[in-house]
Amino acid sequence: MNESILDQVKGGLIVSCQALEHEPLYSSHIMARMAYAAKLGGAVGIRANTVVDINEIKKVVNLPIIGIIKQQYGECNVYITPTLKEVDQLVDCGVEIIAIDATKRTRPDGKTLDECFKEVRMKYPDQLFMADCSTYEEGIHAAEIGFDFIGTTMHGYTDYTQGATLPNFDLIGDLVRDCGKPVIAEGGIWSPEDLKKAIETGALTAVVGTAITRPMDITKRYVEALK
Repeated sequence: MNESILDQVKGGLIVSCQALEHEPLYSSHIMARMAYAAKLGGAVGIRANTVVDINEIKKVVNLPIIGIIKQQYGECNVYITPTLKEVDQLVDCGVEIIAIDATKRTRPDGKTLDECFKEVRMKYPDQLFMADCSTYEEGIHAAEIGFDFIGTTMHGYTDYTQGATLPNFDLIGDLVRDCGKPVIAEGGIWSPEDLKKAIETGALTAVVGTAITRPMDITKRYVEALK
């Protein structure tokens, strides 16, 4: 484990700077400016999607980056860095941490998480990997098979956790207590109070995305409050 990375992000805020093709801010230039603004605001790290966005962000920000590639393969519902191909691309662009869907669902190539991650870890023994999990059991298992960080990213986003109340501080706390690896809180953190509570629950750090970098969704939330 790279202790300097832990020291850089411990107790701080990681800002997720992502926009998909159908979203208004879809642009590597815009994501780089978002990341720069987050840095100026005090963020200790960035989570970013796609090699092109990451490369643009790295030009203006020297913070640790959690890199992902969202790639849809047919009807498969695993889309966050789903195969070794995406891992290879992220390693090549030099991100400090690579996040992978660590749910119990089958990968698009038909492999289980265990099969996929064994191959990944064998090829990249020194790379830091974050497990994007949706349940306590998935988090414990991800820790057992060698992920470096355990995240709550997918809680509420799998068919068996849909409808969950976010953020789930009980899940964060249980994983902190039991998994033996640093926990990264992610999912549904909408307020500074949520962020503070996640850190107080024992998370190493926390990722906030929508509440900071998606103005369309932020606007919708305010508009809903008026109805």
